Amino acid sequence: MPHSILLTGATGFVGGAILKRLHNEKVHAVSAVVRKESQLKAQDVPTLRIGSFDGETQWMGDLAKFDVIIHSAARVHVMNDAESDPLAAFRNVNVAGTMNLARQAAACGVRRFIFISSIKVNGEGTTPGTFYTGDDAPAPADPYGISKMEAEQGLRQLSTETGMEVVIIRPVLVYGPGVKANFLSMMRWLDKGIPLPFGAIHNNRSLVALDNLVDLVVTCIDHPAAANQTFLVSDGEDLSTTELLSKMAKALKKPARLVPVPSWVLQCGAAMLGKKALSQRLCGSLQVDITKTRTLLGWTPPVSVEEALAATALHFREHQ
Repeated sequence: MPHSILLTGATGFVGGAILKRLHNEKVHAVSAVVRKESQLKAQDVPTLRIGSFDGETQWMGDLAKFDVIIHSAARVHVMNDAESDPLAAFRNVNVAGTMNLARQAAACGVRRFIFISSIKVNGEGTTPGTFYTGDDAPAPADPYGISKMEAEQGLRQLSTETGMEVVIIRPVLVYGPGVKANFLSMMRWLDKGIPLPFGAIHNNRSLVALDNLVDLVVTCIDHPAAANQTFLVSDGEDLSTTELLSKMAKALKKPARLVPVPSWVLQCGAAMLGKKALSQRLCGSLQVDITKTRTLLGWTPPVSVEEALAATALHFREHQ
């Protein structure tokens, strides 16, 4: 059944991919939230313009025409945050902004609110042989994760009070065409043939291809079993840092020059340089169990790791 959808964060990495899928398929009528009239104008997408996104944004009348909201806008996690009070900055957008939108959506009769959260609500890492699930007690360790947890809690309470269905999706690290940050840096290193000291890292990391995340979001638009559930999402194939670099180099058609430096040496060096968080991402494990996502929704990641890395590498080569 076609739905009228409002998408926030439509100019971002994840939101942009969701918009492209919905706009191309033309099954649902999708409108995108923008801050400037020029944004998305060339894509011929109906837009809803707002001046800012926070706890004071006025939405009301504009929301009555939609029955589903996909909320991917957020103040995202950044390394070395320059804010004097990062938690307050995250709360202003990720909690106050989200709850303000959700309350007004419920008042206007929006049926379902899909919230793109983060695996950071679960925590920063798992021990060997253990996996995060959507039903674990939250254990966020940084301001971003705390803000996402608080938004989730507020949305669940609002759903109980109003009957608006809430769907929460917690992605792990998302990669795909146009990826930025550390993943892009990794591709640049491999493309230049720089020897990297990551040839002996035996961790396990869950990742999710952008297309797989988007497919799950689209599935949750109208799947009856998605209502008021929390889903973790990954590719269903966990990799060590060494394996990821090797596969990415192959996708880039470059040799993987990986030097087998023990992970404990890397972690000690990173700690001395004040890069402990980065070493955790490179050497530590973070695995998720997506059994609930698979069984409750009958969902399977449609894109393999190899296919997703090939698409990511192709985009990288075309835009260098």
